[in-house]
Amino acid sequence: MAEYFDIIIVGGGPAGLTAAIYARRAGKTVLVLEKASVGGQIAVSPRVDNFPGIPGISGIELAERLYTQAEDLGARVELEEVLEIRDGASKTVVTDYNTYTCTALILATGMRHRSLGLAGEDTLSGVSFCAVCDGAFYKGRDVAVCGGGNTALQDALFLSDLCRHVTLIHRRSGFRGDPILVEALKKRGNVTILTDTVVEALLGENALTGLLLRSTATGELAELPVDGLFQAVGQQPEAVLAQALGAADNAGFVPAGEDCVTTVSGVFAAGDCRTKEIRQLTTACADGAVAALAACRYCG
Repeated sequence: MAEYFDIIIVGGGPAGLTAAIYARRAGKTVLVLEKASVGGQIAVSPRVDNFPGIPGISGIELAERLYTQAEDLGARVELEEVLEIRDGASKTVVTDYNTYTCTALILATGMRHRSLGLAGEDTLSGVSFCAVCDGAFYKGRDVAVCGGGNTALQDALFLSDLCRHVTLIHRRSGFRGDPILVEALKKRGNVTILTDTVVEALLGENALTGLLLRSTATGELAELPVDGLFQAVGQQPEAVLAQALGAADNAGFVPAGEDCVTTVSGVFAAGDCRTKEIRQLTTACADGAVAALAACRYCG
């Protein structure tokens, strides 16, 4: 027989863990299911300065504090991947290890990195989405960063302190990121900026040895020898579960207002997977609190 909880939360990032804290304080039984590691993407940030009252904390320490607080209050956290959610008077959640049921479900599935869609992205060593995580492996070597937003610009700056040379590749003529970051990059002697350029292919058999680049202005092809490629071309919502429930829009986000109530009865959305303009650590935590209290009311 499937184990029952009042509230099941899918996602163990700041939104999900905050929801667990609020739901437990309201006396509900709570299960948090996380397929990777608790804390979400904030856990890989070396320094968080925008969380009120705790400046200068590392992302992993903040994640551990949230996890410990939720667990100390009695929330159960399991590292299991949710494979299926069955709707009904009670929700059935099937993971790669177990099956659970609940009255209310909170989707806090967050976002995942968008890829370039090139052959070899998943098999070649030397391709990364996290400069902070993997940059040290390329100390004194040549790398490339692909993207035009603040993440790409910050990654290029970070890597320029470690690597022999950094090439920043952007498909447009101008950057979406902050001008102050662009100017800082232009002052780095070991940084080359290539605009109106796309990565056409990854070169190498087992490990990345270079990139095939194409100019969007002229169509000219050129090879760029590099040991590493850091992709920073945006993110997209983890949409599979929400789409299967009929709770997601065409872009994969979950339409839910400030009350975090979705179009599916008993299902609530919190964090970056929810339709909204601002996606920050503080707004994720706020969503978690709102969704938890709404779920508690639904449970009765």
